[in-house]
Amino acid sequence: MAFYMRQSDAFENDKVILEYIPQGCSMNMFPIAAVVLFLVYLITATTSNGNSSMSCLENERQALLRFKNDLTDSSDRLFSWNMVHNDCCYWAGVVCHSFNGHVVELHLQDLHGDCTGMACEKNKLGGKINPSLLNLEQLSYLDLSHNDFGGIQIPSFISSLRTLRYLNLSGAGFSGLIPPGLGNLSDLRTLDLGYSFLRVENFRWLSDLFFLQHLDLSYANLSQASDWLQVTNMLPSLVVLHLLDCNLDLSVSLPNMVNFTRLAALDISSNRPFGSSLLSNWLSSLTGLRFLNLQSCDISGPIPSGLENMTSLTHVDLSNNNLSSSIPHWLYQFRGLNSLDLADNNLRGSISDDIGNMTSIISIDMSFNELEGRIPRSIQKLCSLEAISLAYNRLGDTSDVLQTFFGCSIDSLRDLDLGSNSISGPLPKSLGRLSSLKSLDLADNQFNGNLPVSIGQLSKLERLSISNNMLEGVVSEVHFANLSNLRVFTGHDNPLILQVNPKWSPPFQLEALRLRSWRCASKFPNWLQAQQRLTELDLSSTRISDIVPTWFWNLSSQFYYLNLSHNQLHGVIPSISKVGIFYTMMYLNHNIFSGSLPRLSAYVHELDLSQNWFTGGLSHFLCDSTDKPNHLKILRLGENLLSGDIPDCWKNWPSLKVVMLGNNNFKGNIPSSMGYLTRLKSLQLRNNSLSGEVPMALQRCTELVLIDLSQNEFCGSTTSWMGKRLLNLISLDLRSNKFSGQIPSDICHLNSLQILDFANNNLSGEIPRCMGNFTAMATEISNRGVISYSVVHGEHSEDAYVVTKGSELQYDATLSLVTNMDLSSNNLSGEIPKELTSLVGLRSLNLSGNCLTGKIPKKIGDMELLESLDFSRNQLSGGIPSSISSLTFLSYLNLSFNNLSGRIPSSTQLQSFDASCFIGNKLCGPPVSKNCTVNGVMPDNRDEEGKGDRPEVDWFYLCMALGFATGFWGVCGPILFIQSWRHAYFHLLYITWCRLRIGIGIRR
Repeated sequence: MAFYMRQSDAFENDKVILEYIPQGCSMNMFPIAAVVLFLVYLITATTSNGNSSMSCLENERQALLRFKNDLTDSSDRLFSWNMVHNDCCYWAGVVCHSFNGHVVELHLQDLHGDCTGMACEKNKLGGKINPSLLNLEQLSYLDLSHNDFGGIQIPSFISSLRTLRYLNLSGAGFSGLIPPGLGNLSDLRTLDLGYSFLRVENFRWLSDLFFLQHLDLSYANLSQASDWLQVTNMLPSLVVLHLLDCNLDLSVSLPNMVNFTRLAALDISSNRPFGSSLLSNWLSSLTGLRFLNLQSCDISGPIPSGLENMTSLTHVDLSNNNLSSSIPHWLYQFRGLNSLDLADNNLRGSISDDIGNMTSIISIDMSFNELEGRIPRSIQKLCSLEAISLAYNRLGDTSDVLQTFFGCSIDSLRDLDLGSNSISGPLPKSLGRLSSLKSLDLADNQFNGNLPVSIGQLSKLERLSISNNMLEGVVSEVHFANLSNLRVFTGHDNPLILQVNPKWSPPFQLEALRLRSWRCASKFPNWLQAQQRLTELDLSSTRISDIVPTWFWNLSSQFYYLNLSHNQLHGVIPSISKVGIFYTMMYLNHNIFSGSLPRLSAYVHELDLSQNWFTGGLSHFLCDSTDKPNHLKILRLGENLLSGDIPDCWKNWPSLKVVMLGNNNFKGNIPSSMGYLTRLKSLQLRNNSLSGEVPMALQRCTELVLIDLSQNEFCGSTTSWMGKRLLNLISLDLRSNKFSGQIPSDICHLNSLQILDFANNNLSGEIPRCMGNFTAMATEISNRGVISYSVVHGEHSEDAYVVTKGSELQYDATLSLVTNMDLSSNNLSGEIPKELTSLVGLRSLNLSGNCLTGKIPKKIGDMELLESLDFSRNQLSGGIPSSISSLTFLSYLNLSFNNLSGRIPSSTQLQSFDASCFIGNKLCGPPVSKNCTVNGVMPDNRDEEGKGDRPEVDWFYLCMALGFATGFWGVCGPILFIQSWRHAYFHLLYITWCRLRIGIGIRR
């Protein structure tokens, strides 16, 4: 059977296959191969694509028309397939044989397969596959890849297209079981069914495809095919095997004999866990392998030593595993290696100078590891180097390391990424010598000094990132003089000054610009008007004080990220309803914008207009009808001058996750339609004039993490349904309202609660003992990072106001570490539950201003993380437990105005507090001035169980009592018990008495 192919494809496929043929084949075969290739050329030269002297066969033309009729073609790609053009050999995607007119190839793939978005979807074919293809008797090539057939199964009749040599259905939206009948296509050279939702039960159907050279089943579910290795091992012609993310069983037993004699490319990435025997034995025997991808296979430990013998490798990808050793020296001896990817592991140690031995290397990626030390200067020997990434390591070096790349690769180096290390010093003035650079990333280091003017000579540069360094000085037009290809510039968080002529016309068309914290001119940059491709712009904290020009708001319709926050921009924001890009994020907070809120596009996902001077209500903003569903997820309007009722039309905003309306002048009730916000995670209505009861409709918002209704006039009882339905709550703040009644015990079900603030209400009754069950407060919380609901580049982070240590503080980045309970200024009675002392993760506890009685719990010292403790203005009695001395983190304490008595326990911590912390009690000892002795009697300091602290022993009184007893019994004891002593004693007294009487008589 003749091998038909277009000339361009023939040479391209020969190039690909030959590239993977293992080195070392006998040179005696070269003449034979040359003859074969010459014959292939002669055959393929006779094929055509529309220039055939033969017209297509009528039955095949009709078959193609029936095939087209069952397809959906929104973009009319097959417009040439009609009755007007009778010769189907001239139809788009059809290739005919030049001698007999048979259709031999169908190229119907979507050529924009990598494109995304609504416009790209229209380019895809869909519908059904008509069996009329069976009439194409000599069809050898069928490509329907990157279309969208809506999840239908691969038609079983394709198994009857016996002349097929090339079948590509990848990424075309097929699903279900791969027809085992495809194993009947015995002439197949290429079978590509990857990137679809397919599955197989076994690999037996592949065993007869003896000529198969390229097999790709990536993303198919192969979990049941335990014979995958045994079958593929017996395919003698196999050159390329791609089984990416297939749920492979990688613990399978090895075949008795490795038969992959021609295998040159192997991709089994994203299959885990990787069996150690498979890695060390099977892979190490593939000595002819040139392409190996083991990315994301959960390989742990050192880099597998079995790779040491695979010296033919030109491409190695071990990224995103758990490799945790140093880089072995044998790896640096792979002189034929073109590409090495070790990113996203835990590799340690330094990069050896032996890296200079890898003279064929083109691309190196060692980013996201724990490598340290200096960057070896031997890199300058890598003359073929085009791309190197050492970002996100611990490399400590000086800025002269950049001159390392001025070696023999100075004309080839395209991508250089040294970001997120500890490289310091000024950038070299000769940086412009890297004339071939397209991407330069030096962000997140410690570079200082000025930005060299020579950077403006990098005429091929497309991406430049210098953010988060210590660069300073002036940046002018000269720095951008020849950067005509620049597309992305991120320079934020450097104390740089931008000084350009107001009429400057940049040579570039930027797509992304981030200059946060630069010092710009006070006027809005007029040169942005010419940037027609700009989709990302960050000019936050740049000291701009101006009215935003009208042309800019027209330009903003193309942004998906816009940040102008923390400036002094003013004026009225016009309608932003023309935004046409999904996931648009707009941050205009911390400015002086005024007027009414602007109308909003349905495509905006995040909007922050907080801390401005907006006035008016929300009705026009929220309730005006729109033809498209709203996608807004984050809405921040806090700290403005907005007023009126909160409108009852939240049903139109089902995607909302954050609603922040705090610190405005809203009044009325919370509308019940907020219950439709079932994805809501954060509701902040603090510091308004809202009233009424909290609507039960909010119990449908079961994903809520934070509720802040503080400083309003809400009334009624604290709702028990919160404890039953809102089980994800981390923060609940009802402070300074008019809530009354008892604290419901159902609130104890909130195991995730870290912040509870019911202060300054009219709550009564006892504190529920079950509040000791708050799990999140009973354990020390590790830092979970910023709580955020933004998409990848979003700026939103969750924040909360917390009253602690006598002050109101705002937490955002460290909010996940905060634990606080505040029940102060209510009418709570009874004793402090001893169960509260089990909340050992609590950092602030305030029960002041209530009617609590009884003793301070004996085990208060168990709460070792407490930083703030306030029991003041209650009716507590007894002594201060000595265990309070264990609170070594305590920095705020107030026990004033109770009925506490006895000595204040001794500890460096307690004695450091001011005496006012203990005023209004009957306490003594430092730091109060009252001495603990009153008429020689010590105050009783025992706790409620009678087993607390005893008064300290006063050794003066004890010694006085002992001395009295010793003296008394030392004299009186012998007189009482010894008769001779008693007679002598009384005789002495009688004589003394007589002498006194005689003396008195003589004086008279």
